[in-house]
Amino acid sequence: MAEFVVCHINVARGYRGGERQTELLIRELAKRGVPQALVCRKAQPLSRRLLDIDVEVREVSGNPLGIVPACGRAELLHVHEGRSVYAAWIRHCLGGAPYVITRRVDNPIGEHRLAHKAYRGAARVVAVAPQVADIVTAWDPATNVTVVHSGSSGFEVDAGEVRKIRARWPDKFLVGHVGALDNAQKGQEFIIEAARRCEHEHPDIHFLLVGGGDDEQFLRELAQGLDNVTFTGFVDNVGDYLNVLDIFVLPSNREGIGSILFDAMEQQLAIVASRVGGVPDIVHDNENGLLIDPASPSQLLDAILKLRDDAAMRSRLGEAGERLAANFTASAMCEKYLEIYGELLGRLIVTTGS
Repeated sequence: MAEFVVCHINVARGYRGGERQTELLIRELAKRGVPQALVCRKAQPLSRRLLDIDVEVREVSGNPLGIVPACGRAELLHVHEGRSVYAAWIRHCLGGAPYVITRRVDNPIGEHRLAHKAYRGAARVVAVAPQVADIVTAWDPATNVTVVHSGSSGFEVDAGEVRKIRARWPDKFLVGHVGALDNAQKGQEFIIEAARRCEHEHPDIHFLLVGGGDDEQFLRELAQGLDNVTFTGFVDNVGDYLNVLDIFVLPSNREGIGSILFDAMEQQLAIVASRVGGVPDIVHDNENGLLIDPASPSQLLDAILKLRDDAAMRSRLGEAGERLAANFTASAMCEKYLEIYGELLGRLIVTTGS
């Protein structure tokens, strides 16, 4: 007899977009009464964030050979990051459950035989955007790929906290970025370069970088001497910081979809983002944001100045983004995964409602 319907596997270090999406899905499934477990890396934020709901957490070192037995007798395995694909494949080869892989990044998959076996062995590969699906299909047409977009986080906003944050930068036009400080992916150096170029000519603009990460020290050193850049570090009240911004920027070098964009759109923020990966699938140029080339601080600054000087455009883009984000909630994402689970298990999963 199966212990759980679904066993999620995410042994990533830290807490980034993929971990947030894993948490959102687990929470939505819990609301619907789906028995589930989570295999995750020891002493990482994801397990601690799920202590308030009914999900069994099994912590491991991250070694695939440790992940395999931790999966137990689940009916279905759901892999949420690339490190654990091979563990799910091994478990399946040993007579275990079918497995689903969610692919969240737009970088190429390793070109070796084992990778092809593991992806072909998946009952379904889920891509978070059509552009990510195209990469997987081009790499191996034998994979079974479906697109399920990520969901917004539904961040709460505390009006009192918003007032406190806003009071720190009175009369400033706040340009914000929320994300792990991973410069190779997120391109935060271009935000800092844009800040440097406008420090004296446009002193009304202030830049907020919300989040922490491995590149925090490097980026702080890069911004040394700039009075118009603030690093907040990791914060729990992301919704409050989004709410206080005037515009949101995501100048990434690569991006699966950039799920934080949905959260920014929920706050009616006009967006400036790089046309990379799945971003153009949700940020439509001059409809709900402005798209720029990656690695282009000049285009980034031009877009920022354009939005600063055109309140009507900011409002139009922000309202359009809010309407679009309403279709990309965590609940909507969960329903699509429930359909996939049901197809693979050959039955509807009985739920208690949402």
